[in-house]
Amino acid sequence: MGKDYYKILGISKGATEDEIKKAYRKLALKYHPDKNKSPQAEEMFKSVAEAYEILSDKKKREIFDQYGEEGLKGGAGMGGGGGGGVPGGGNYTYNFSGDPRATFAQFFGTSDPFASFFNMGSSMFDEDDDGHGGPQGSFINFGPGFGGGMPGMGRRTQSFNIHGSPQKQRETGQDSAIEHDLYVSLEDIEKGCTKKMKISRNVMAPDGSKRKEDKVLTINVKQGWKAGTKITFPREGDQTTGKIPADIVFIIRDKPHPLFKRENNDIKYTAKVTLKEALCGTKIEVPTLQGGKIPLSFHNRIIKPTTIERIPGKGLPFPKEQSRKGDLLVAFDIQFPDRLPPTTKELLADVLE
Repeated sequence: MGKDYYKILGISKGATEDEIKKAYRKLALKYHPDKNKSPQAEEMFKSVAEAYEILSDKKKREIFDQYGEEGLKGGAGMGGGGGGGVPGGGNYTYNFSGDPRATFAQFFGTSDPFASFFNMGSSMFDEDDDGHGGPQGSFINFGPGFGGGMPGMGRRTQSFNIHGSPQKQRETGQDSAIEHDLYVSLEDIEKGCTKKMKISRNVMAPDGSKRKEDKVLTINVKQGWKAGTKITFPREGDQTTGKIPADIVFIIRDKPHPLFKRENNDIKYTAKVTLKEALCGTKIEVPTLQGGKIPLSFHNRIIKPTTIERIPGKGLPFPKEQSRKGDLLVAFDIQFPDRLPPTTKELLADVLE
């Protein structure tokens, strides 16, 4: 019997989108292995990520509701030809990425489970036209208390990296810098984009009283920026009596991509080919990050597991030399058959040396 993703998230089959997000938010924080050290936490963390990925996607949810997990994942007996796909579904199959931490990071905007005091809305990114004509600006809403000074936050604030030595911080009286991962798509890295981060913080009035202030921090993500690039906004944290507000630091991270994987300024695409195509020749259409496809012919060549095709200039710009771009690397995943008829084995044994 297949998994019941509704049961995993503890919601009804008619749950709304907000109820699905709320359930995932609660369980992902509860079972994150960095917080929860119980033996079953890691498996539960993976299960709730998989359940969220499926139920938050309209197409996957419809297939799951009708055919269950086996139908969603192309289980046997579901029809659709040899591929075992869903009837009428174009042999649609789904495989969980297997990286629940990536799901967590995309949902919360951070890989740090102790940063949950960033009071984010049900949608992590709200699109806003920033006039770039391509990637849209994004807002992340941080709740009050951003920047330290909150009572009872000792364990959580310790999870952030501190800029400067402890001695220097004692001398200046500045709160520890707060670091937050900012996940950016490869398309945004390739073209450049603007991210707008809306924070709510405490500020001190001249009479010593406190009030809440909303502020938008604008980050101009440059073409080709590498993961790990840091953008610092000095003293934008909470204002408290007798202390210098903390710096806010955003760290660029690569958002997982369904087709490509980044390798410095190159990007890699893995094409699936059959064993017959690898040996006898084939033609493939390689998608590009810039849009469109590039045909590659292998009619006169054998594709080996180690074969790498390099398409120049279709990668990411170099940060300090943006007129220059990396390459698109094409790797191959050769699909071997599970079994061969005896006659085919005999024929191959005679033909192959």
